[in-house]
Amino acid sequence: MVSIEKIPNISIIVAIAENNAIGKDNDLLCHISDDLKHFKAVTSGHPVIMGRNTWNSLPRRPLPNRRNIVLTHDASFVESDVEVAHSIRQVLDLVINEDESFVMGGAAVYKQFLPFTSKLYITWIDKCFDADVFFPEIDLSVFSKLSESTSFYDEKSNVSFRYSEYIRNISINSDNMVNAMKYN
Repeated sequence: MVSIEKIPNISIIVAIAENNAIGKDNDLLCHISDDLKHFKAVTSGHPVIMGRNTWNSLPRRPLPNRRNIVLTHDASFVESDVEVAHSIRQVLDLVINEDESFVMGGAAVYKQFLPFTSKLYITWIDKCFDADVFFPEIDLSVFSKLSESTSFYDEKSNVSFRYSEYIRNISINSDNMVNAMKYN
């Protein structure tokens, strides 16, 4: 059971367009080869946490070299090679001893984990997209930018993008954990 004294190190990894868009029709907005390689390099060897729709959208399941954890309210959801959790509390119990765990979508899962996420790995896509899934508003005043890459251009997707990392300014306190426990 997760205790307030030990809170898992939860990070969010996401690609966000200028209009806060993150997806359409249960797919990525665009497929940027370098960003997919970046995602793999950052998350490899760590648990990845996702909702069921994100799981279903993966072209290859489970993601190799990572613990795949699906958060779903559907008690009948069973899938091989994946750990299933039905509450944030269950997810936190599963990753309590991990160095770092990554929330990788979708929007509802991001929104639930954002209040007590310690680090953000954001690929900023310099383009607006027609979308049906959006990232929740981020209060960047509670995060400090650790790094930002130069801008890159992906010819195939016809987009410019850059990588940024942010760390939470304040430690995640017991109020955040108590709020998280309401989702059990």
